[in-house]
Amino acid sequence: MSTTANPTAAQQNPVIDPELPAPLSMGDVLRVPMMRRLWYAQIISVFGDFLALFAVINVLTFKLHANAQQVTGVQIAYMLPIAVLGILAGVFVDRWPLKPTMVSSDSIRAGLCLLLIFATQIWHFYAILAAISVISSFFSPAQGVAIRSAVPLHGLRSANALMQQVMFGMRIIGPAIAGLMVSYLGAVSCYAFDSVSFVGSALLIASVTFMAPGPKAATPAPDAAGSSAIGKVWLDMKQGINFIMHHAALLFTILAMAAGMFVLGCFGPLIAIYVRDSLHASTKSFAIASAMIGLGMLIGINGLNTFGKKLKDTVLVYSGLCGIAVGLVILTLLPHLWSTILGNLIIGFSVAGIIVPSQTLFQKATPPELMGRVGSTFMSIIFTAQISGLVLSGILTHYIGVRPVFALCAVMLVILMAVGKIWMEPKPASTQSA
Repeated sequence: MSTTANPTAAQQNPVIDPELPAPLSMGDVLRVPMMRRLWYAQIISVFGDFLALFAVINVLTFKLHANAQQVTGVQIAYMLPIAVLGILAGVFVDRWPLKPTMVSSDSIRAGLCLLLIFATQIWHFYAILAAISVISSFFSPAQGVAIRSAVPLHGLRSANALMQQVMFGMRIIGPAIAGLMVSYLGAVSCYAFDSVSFVGSALLIASVTFMAPGPKAATPAPDAAGSSAIGKVWLDMKQGINFIMHHAALLFTILAMAAGMFVLGCFGPLIAIYVRDSLHASTKSFAIASAMIGLGMLIGINGLNTFGKKLKDTVLVYSGLCGIAVGLVILTLLPHLWSTILGNLIIGFSVAGIIVPSQTLFQKATPPELMGRVGSTFMSIIFTAQISGLVLSGILTHYIGVRPVFALCAVMLVILMAVGKIWMEPKPASTQSA
């Protein structure tokens, strides 16, 4: 892991470092026992999550006839705790043992999912999803540290692609299966399955022999005379934030991804409203349209991992932002089911262009002792951007409608690309002095 101490190499070419061995394939990464168990755990828990989430959206949209603001409110309730607690959670993840943190997180979430069975009002869903999110804010950075400790640096890209494949694959089959389960078995079946999936994930993680991820956070307390526990936590948080702020390539990638996630925040929850009000279609059409986003992401993540290894990160990010804008324009101008499927497929594919460089760069560039803090700060920024999009979309849709919101998001993306090119993109010469 000595290559992580070379920040200039990571900044100039964070995805392909000539000092590293040839990148590992996905098959090579899965031969690592710890990574394989983590991947299995991800599959079953994420599948359960998508079933529960789409069941909630289905119930709110088609049974409770929730408006756009109420649907986005559910998404906000789930994301807000992660955005607020993310930076703080990373401090503790850097100090706590990984396996107990992950197993206890899964176990607690299994119990919270069962509470969805008794939810009958919109605020019930808000409260339960927020509680699940609080626990998830500790699990996600811990999982990132575990992956970093399990896989060598030249295997991180494939490891991240594998984990993202799970997310995108479940996004494909999750809506369809959730729609069928809600129609024939009721939403309760989805909530129960989600709870069982967390139990399964906890058991798999408990069976893993964790490798040492590197030195634990022994916080350098510079002249922290009489520093309180809160003061030490604050110092740890600042250390993670300062690392990001002084790493030009990492900061640029995070901000670009945040821009894309902001637009997706505006776009994502409105798909159900768009299908209902613009297409005048049913729950099945909503499931198909939502699945196309996941299919596009799955195709994109595999294609870029296989054929895009030599592409610069900036090319991937700008192409991703541009592709999302094109998909939004299609949705705005062509309110048909076939065009919705095409637009969502393009948007999903384009999102992969942002995700591929961001996670791998963060894991390669971050020292092991800062992984929890930097990873959780990264996550907090992304979720904050999505929440901002959710809030804005709910307000704007109330006044101008769904399709004009999509058009506005496309314009915003073009502006953000220009701003990023002029002010945010790191210059080759400046990275040497970082």
